[in-house]
Parts: sequence; C-alpha cells; structure tokens
Amino acid sequence: MKLLLISNSTNYKETYLGWCMPLIQEFLGTADKKKIAFFPYAVVRNGETLEASYNAATEKVKGCFKNFGLEADIVSTHSVADPVKLVNESDAIMVSGGNTFHLVYELHRNKLIEPVRRKVLEGTPYMGWSAGSNVACPTLRTTNDMPIIMPTSFDCFDFVPFQINPHYIDAYPEAVNDALTHAGESRQDRIEEFLCVNPEITVVGLREATALWVENDRITLREYEKNPYNKKREMIVLKNGREVREIQPGSTFDFAMNLV
Repeated sequence: MKLLLISNSTNYKETYLGWCMPLIQEFLGTADKKKIAFFPYAVVRNGETLEASYNAATEKVKGCFKNFGLEADIVSTHSVADPVKLVNESDAIMVSGGNTFHLVYELHRNKLIEPVRRKVLEGTPYMGWSAGSNVACPTLRTTNDMPIIMPTSFDCFDFVPFQINPHYIDAYPEAVNDALTHAGESRQDRIEEFLCVNPEITVVGLREATALWVENDRITLREYEKNPYNKKREMIVLKNGREVREIQPGSTFDFAMNLV
C-alpha cells in the first residue's frame, strides 16, 4: 500500500498545490505517464452547479500538473459513465480537498468505497489533500467541515487505523485571543471531545505544509522545504487519557505511532 496524505493544498500567499507538487512528483515517479482517477466530489462552490464545480476543480488540478511539468492523464470520476471502471483502469487515485461530508456522500452514492479500497490495497498509489486525506481514515468524524449533507454512512476507505485531523492549528496565544475575543474551544479541545466518546481511537493532527508518506505499515512525516513564517510542523498525536505527543518532521513510525 502506498499513500500520500497531505494536510493542505495551499500555503499562505502561495499557489494552489504549489508546496506539495514536488512531493506528488516524487510519489508518482516520472518513468511513465500515469492515468489518474481524480475525485472532485468535495469541491462545492457557491453560485455554481456541482458539475461546474467539479469541472473547475479538474481543470485547476490539470493546470497545476502542466505548470509543474508533470505529465499525467487526469480523468475525473464525475465525467465518466462508470467511475468504478475508471478506478479499476487507473494507475493512481487522487482525491481533492473541500467538504468531506459531500465527498463521502458521493463516494457512497456511487458505490466507490470498496472498489477504491480494493484497488489501493492491491498496490495502486493513493494521494489526497485535506478531505482527501480524511477519507483515508476509518471514518470522516475528525473532519473540520460543516455537515452540509448527510452521507448514508460516515465510513471511509480505512487505509490507516487512526484518524487524521488536517489543517491542525494550536490554540491562539493569549494576546491573539484578547484581540479576537475568542473564548471557544481549541482544535485540541474538540479532538479530546471525540476521544472521550471514542477512547479506542488515535487521532493525529497534521499541521499545514506537512504530509504522511505511507508505504505498507511504515509512515514518514514529510514537510515543505521552506518555512518563511517559522510555523510548527510537528505532528500531534492524541490518545484518550494520554499525554499529547509530537512527532518531528522526517521521522518514520508505524501505525501504532512507535518510531522506527
């Protein structure tokens, strides 16, 4: 199994997929032109039909690949009559970020969960960002997104045995809180609520400009080579009743979060 699970598509004041295209190229390799099944279902844009949103998302990703000089035949699942057939014929699978609830709704509606899971477990590379990383987990329940639609199930691809919270941010410093007059829960608070109800599950917080590179049962935390704003890149590991852990970029670990 080979996965690239990216926290975010866009860094502050940078282009879409700009920071992670080198990772995507490394992940896919350059030996052959790959046929990629692209899942745009998370992209829901105000004032557009879903088809228009999906078309725009597909063209945007194609443009990123072209601008980076990475050749690929990117075919969107929404543009074909039989998306399961597309999955079975593809060399790689790529899932866009956006709204995780809508993504999972469409995955179940189109009966794509099991075909994608089977294909990836057989060795087809899978990459996704934000919502696309969320759905690599057992369920969508650690998404940050608004529940704009109700899927028939919260079950996802279940490639990894833990939950991911993408775009993880720390609690605001006190001075920022004073300026914002924000007294609500931090991201950590909300994840700990989840853990209270689901004590058997591990949740990892992926900060911006980081990604999980998974090969079989080994995971490496990758990061963007640039860090102009000196942001934290460590991955947060949260378990019920345990001290919060941080894993450094460049570290390799197993599914139980043990360093190897």
